[in-house]
Amino acid sequence: MTTKGPVRIAPADGKLGVLLPGIGAVSTTFIAGVEAVKRGLGAPIGSLTQLATVRLGKRTEGRTPLIKDFVPLAKLEDLEFGGWDIYEDSAYEAALNAAVLDRRLLEQVREPLEKLHPMDAVFDQDYVRNIRGPNLKEARTKMDKAAMLMDDIREFQKRTGVARTVMVWCGSTEVFHRPSAVHETLKAFEAGLASNDPEIAPSQIYAYAALKMNIPYANGAPNLTTDTPALLELARGTNLPICGKDFKTGQTFIKTLIAPGLKARMLGMSGWFSTNILGNRVGEVLEDPGSFKSKEETKLSVLDQILQPELHPQLYSDVFHSVKINYYPPRGDSKEGWDNIDIFGWLGYPMQIKINFLCRDSILAAPLVLDLVLFMDLAHRAGMRGIQEWLSFYFKAPMHAPNIYPEHDIFIQLMKLKNTLRWMRGEDLITHLGLEYYD
Repeated sequence: MTTKGPVRIAPADGKLGVLLPGIGAVSTTFIAGVEAVKRGLGAPIGSLTQLATVRLGKRTEGRTPLIKDFVPLAKLEDLEFGGWDIYEDSAYEAALNAAVLDRRLLEQVREPLEKLHPMDAVFDQDYVRNIRGPNLKEARTKMDKAAMLMDDIREFQKRTGVARTVMVWCGSTEVFHRPSAVHETLKAFEAGLASNDPEIAPSQIYAYAALKMNIPYANGAPNLTTDTPALLELARGTNLPICGKDFKTGQTFIKTLIAPGLKARMLGMSGWFSTNILGNRVGEVLEDPGSFKSKEETKLSVLDQILQPELHPQLYSDVFHSVKINYYPPRGDSKEGWDNIDIFGWLGYPMQIKINFLCRDSILAAPLVLDLVLFMDLAHRAGMRGIQEWLSFYFKAPMHAPNIYPEHDIFIQLMKLKNTLRWMRGEDLITHLGLEYYD
């Protein structure tokens, strides 16, 4: 790769395969939504690739094309879906069970959803403790399971005739784990697969299989996956883009909107208390303390990186930040998040902000999956490999180079994303300096 554009991008010819570990609420909302948009039954609201524009050149030039007209993205009509799940339900049945989308809409896209039956999943009860299903792969070693996943991928590609494939993890949150010796090198990781090392999680097996099959991988959960030296080594060695982790949907999305504004005005903060109720499978999984710990880590990391207390100790050195998630079945996928923010201003006088966000997790996540599928495919065709930090916009805990801190400010993230697209096409990067208008 060169740091000077334009970048040579292979055309988006042929079909694009979309493989999804986890055919649950997020996946089925995404797939059904794409099918609905294709039929003119709804709009792809929330998707940058479908609705956002990108400014080119000076403000006086008036060039603001849609992103999908500016860079060569795959078309929605060319997407082919497949995936794995521990339950045997078709995507149509899973969508009914998730109860995110109206049944009348699901009936209008029933045919393609009923055709999607999940492949047997790689699953480990030690990593996801609160759900159980019968649709599981049985094999002697984790390497054997990786080989079975690769066979599944080959069969999917042959059956659908796709020209390229992308994988996005939409499965459950695994219990919190830190990297161990088996994650230090690709050689150690492959030895661990062969010896059934307990530190290798199912999500890591999926990522390994994808990268070995020349497939870009995006991690939509807080799981320890491609953010390990072993899988980073594999991604760079195979010239594949990777990104993650943990879709930025509800409460954390709000934090990355509000916190940069408070910091921009140099308003102090003494505490931010967050609590949630939700009743979908995500909530059930997060009832387990181990899985919640994974989610908590990504949620808690946001404020510290945005506020930078080491640079502004007078304002942010003693922020009390608490995050709670409560499983409440009656609410289903309609999550409710409460935030209480204690701030202080001129001369230290206290103030409060209170937010009550009644959101729909899967409705917010579905367009993120679509954008990641299309942008990761674009990155692959552009020869971009390793961590795609320009896609930080979509994640609670964005991957980043080891020698820098992650950027959580959503407005900086969006600027980085759009500047990357400008760079790809050889356009001037936008600095917003603006002095040229006043010379």
